Amino acid sequence: MKHTRLFTLIVLSSVALYAAVGFYFLPLATFTGPLTRMGMMPESLFGWTKEQPTVKAELLVNASWQEADVLAIGDSFSMPHLWQSVLVERGIKVHTETWESMRNICEDFSGWLDQKGFRGRHVVIEVVEHNFEDRLSRSLHCKKMDYHPMTELPVTPPLQQLPRATANLSGKLSIGIQTRLNILTYQKLIARTDFSTWNMSNTVRMNRVSNGCELFSHAQCRDVLFFADDHVTDFSEQTLNDMKTINQRMSKVHPVWVVVPDKSTAYLHPDKQFWNKAENDLHAPNVLQVLRKAISNKTIDLYPANETHLSTAGYLILGNVIHQSLQP
Repeated sequence: MKHTRLFTLIVLSSVALYAAVGFYFLPLATFTGPLTRMGMMPESLFGWTKEQPTVKAELLVNASWQEADVLAIGDSFSMPHLWQSVLVERGIKVHTETWESMRNICEDFSGWLDQKGFRGRHVVIEVVEHNFEDRLSRSLHCKKMDYHPMTELPVTPPLQQLPRATANLSGKLSIGIQTRLNILTYQKLIARTDFSTWNMSNTVRMNRVSNGCELFSHAQCRDVLFFADDHVTDFSEQTLNDMKTINQRMSKVHPVWVVVPDKSTAYLHPDKQFWNKAENDLHAPNVLQVLRKAISNKTIDLYPANETHLSTAGYLILGNVIHQSLQP
């Protein structure tokens, strides 16, 4: 009996200890942004807090091939249908396809587009900067279209605010512990007056941003998370020539190249000249210039600290510049 009581006491103590540890660490293992998740930093420090604009659900629609005025081929920056909502609100019907479904813009693209029943005038080619050279190269070497239609799922409006923090205990304990260790490391680093950057785990980098608290709403607004694999160097003249080659495959429509700058480019490397050259040579929308103007105008959370993508406000700015590029 004595040994049974001792064993029971040990078990109960162990359970209580594990519960206490869990309640302390597990809430730290819940993330809403990709960069906080990959870098294992808490949303309480790097989650955005400023309310974002409202976008009506009826604007997040995908027109059919046959009724569309504009075909948009894009990556994850096009999937929320947010920049497209600006066009839809102004009476322009947009059909959006992913690069996963389109694969490439091949040599037979023009005839293939006719077969799909598209009768619009514009094709928006949206690619984020760090994937641009790869997408371009794949298309250049592609002879025949290989279309794989994706199942179309309903698109819901984005959050205006992040959910209020609650004691979510569904994460992994090990992730919560590592997040706590990262917090301690971060506190030591920022105690130094010369702190400027921290190369974290899982291709995440933290940088101190000039006037950060005028540009971001998260608690540690001086410091911002970035994707370490963002494209650092500028694109060459050959990139522009390759774009012109692709344009020759779209003789019946007006191609609009929308190269979305990486977050690092927008905030840390704004002197790149590619967008100026693409605007001059190909009449491409100067997305970097527009986003830099928004930053100069103190647009809060253009790219939120915990995100690799634009905020809703950022997407609406992108939609406006694309709309302008469609005008005669």
